[in-house]
Amino acid sequence: MNNSGSNWGASFDEYPDAAWTRVLTLNLHRVFTITQLLTPSLEAKATQDAPSRIINIGSVDGLRVPSLETFAYSSSKAGLHHLSRVLANHLGKRHITSNVIACGPFESKMMAQTLKDFGETIKAGIPLGRIGSPEDVAGTCLFLGSRAGSYVNGATITLDGGSVIGSKI
Repeated sequence: MNNSGSNWGASFDEYPDAAWTRVLTLNLHRVFTITQLLTPSLEAKATQDAPSRIINIGSVDGLRVPSLETFAYSSSKAGLHHLSRVLANHLGKRHITSNVIACGPFESKMMAQTLKDFGETIKAGIPLGRIGSPEDVAGTCLFLGSRAGSYVNGATITLDGGSVIGSKI
């Protein structure tokens, strides 16, 4: 499971080059690197009926255009979603699945200040009316890692309480 992430917010005119490097390196490049390093172990235990699993934690900001100026973050998560599909194609032949969970707003260290400042507004834009919980992500991971998810490969599962589809008008 690849769950590390970094974000950086700055205006378009002041967005630093170093932010791109930092965010893209952790959110995308290192996911590829760690997956590459662990593939021999994943492949050793994988069978056609019981594949090994890669679960990447993406973001709804990789699916939609966020209102916040987080250029590298949303770009890196869109890249992660596509990397996950590319891995699904190439590693599926080795009996390793690759899927991504596109998470919406969840309580986390990275989201703490945003939720403090805009939590009620964010909740109001989610059809289910709440912020995601650790149990929501855990349940999705359990599905993907279980026999029930063994034939899921190359999927992006949106886990956001409906925020991406919620109408603003």
